[in-house]
Amino acid sequence: MLMNREKSVLLVIDVQTGLAPAIDDGERMVDNCIWLAGVAGRVGVPIVVTEHFPEKIGYTVPKLKAASGGAHYIGKQCFSAQAGDVLAGTAVADCRQVIMCGAEAHVCVQQTALELRWAGKEVFVVADASGSRDPFNRDLAFARMRSHGIEIVSREMVAFEWLQRGGTDLFREINRDFIR
Repeated sequence: MLMNREKSVLLVIDVQTGLAPAIDDGERMVDNCIWLAGVAGRVGVPIVVTEHFPEKIGYTVPKLKAASGGAHYIGKQCFSAQAGDVLAGTAVADCRQVIMCGAEAHVCVQQTALELRWAGKEVFVVADASGSRDPFNRDLAFARMRSHGIEIVSREMVAFEWLQRGGTDLFREINRDFIR
């Protein structure tokens, strides 16, 4: 199945000041989350950002917060953002496709993705914008999620599928500002 910007929401999981530095290749993960948020904003895809125990782990990385203008921020205590109706009232509840990124891939990202999939959503996890402290756990999580029907994609796959075609003003803008 292809990602469609009219049916999508970008769900950014726990890219927080106290966690991101501990992620293997965490700077790249953060940069790719920022990139995705920028593309989502330009193509009109809503953004929801979770923060796990922000008073203890820190709030969303400032560069990501700046790139996610208009995002809906929610705090959570369960690893899965789908638990306890945390996502009720957000764009996640209304959209068929959930494009996910963040940390940790084998904990909060995976548990949220699995529960969203079991709830009937089409779930896509962006591999180059998701991470764990240990790459073994990240890779195992990707394999497990894939076995449950969750699509593992790259940031450029997301952008090009949201765009659907070249030759438009929007394509030229995204190509100029993000792809090149």
